Amino acid sequence: MGPGPGNPYPEVALGFARPLLGHLDPEFLTVLDETNDRLRQVWRTSNALTFPVSGTGSAGMEISFVNVVRPGSTVVVGVNGVFGGRMCEVAARAGAEVVRVDFEWGQPVDPEQLADAHPSPDVIALVHAETSTGVRSDVAAVADRKGDALLIADCVTSLGGIPVAIDDWGVDIAYSGTQKCLGVPPGLAPFTINERALERLVPTPQSWYLDLNLIAGYVGGDSGRSYHHTAPISMIQGLHAGLGALLDEGLEASWERHQRVGDLLKKGLVERGFELFAAEGHRLPELTTAVVPPSIDEADVRRRLLTDYDIEVGGGLGPVAGKVWRIGTMGHTARVSNVNMFLAALDDLL
Repeated sequence: MGPGPGNPYPEVALGFARPLLGHLDPEFLTVLDETNDRLRQVWRTSNALTFPVSGTGSAGMEISFVNVVRPGSTVVVGVNGVFGGRMCEVAARAGAEVVRVDFEWGQPVDPEQLADAHPSPDVIALVHAETSTGVRSDVAAVADRKGDALLIADCVTSLGGIPVAIDDWGVDIAYSGTQKCLGVPPGLAPFTINERALERLVPTPQSWYLDLNLIAGYVGGDSGRSYHHTAPISMIQGLHAGLGALLDEGLEASWERHQRVGDLLKKGLVERGFELFAAEGHRLPELTTAVVPPSIDEADVRRRLLTDYDIEVGGGLGPVAGKVWRIGTMGHTARVSNVNMFLAALDDLL
């Protein structure tokens, strides 16, 4: 695909094609600092410790928990899909007493129920945009009820595609991934943490690699940077370019584009006999979940979409496996032409 709104691939490709530099080279450190600043703009935060974790979104999840959860910490997690469940696993491995609050798949996390789950938790966590169900939960409403707890938000599928406002909402720790609405290949986890959470860091987290006490000395931006690990130079240069393309388009424009394209896709699916899975009023524009009609062999049609049309559609996970499709229109793929191509291919197959 060529250049166009929401299609940062040419810029990202140029980012990856830049000459390799040493991870302590002053030129690369300038790129890293600029990348961190661009992330602050996209996160809508002034948090000093904002940077791309060297690892995919799952590394973002782990760094969020292991640095503030001690053995015996009480962690309340809202679970309305696969990734809320993973939060529980990570918190438990860090020694937390996990209070799991389950919600029906396809429904959002209820802020009041989450707040009432424990009188004084150390951490409350939830997924903003649940990738397994296509549901958006109200992070700001949960933040309003967090009390003295730290709030961790998984924004892997939301950052860049729908409004995210870390400071205004009162989120203490958040992480994302590069491969969703940022339109950059996977490999980094945009991350941000505020001063309130930094005051509660575990002195010696379980993970050396993800120890914020150590990493802060490298990404902090001061003249006395200390070596921690070899940063993935090309990945960060690619993210630098992708964030530049997003900011050139404008966050509001990106959100509007994702909404317009997502609405078009949902309309087309309903017209073809599909039922939308996510609760009305909480449906993600960038990830549409739809119940496949019984008359359709969902696995075979998904296979043929990929092999015959080069269109990949995700299958359902967990209790909705074999019943639901997950169709992403994220980043550069959030284009009317892509939706029209998908719907035409679907018509051919059906």
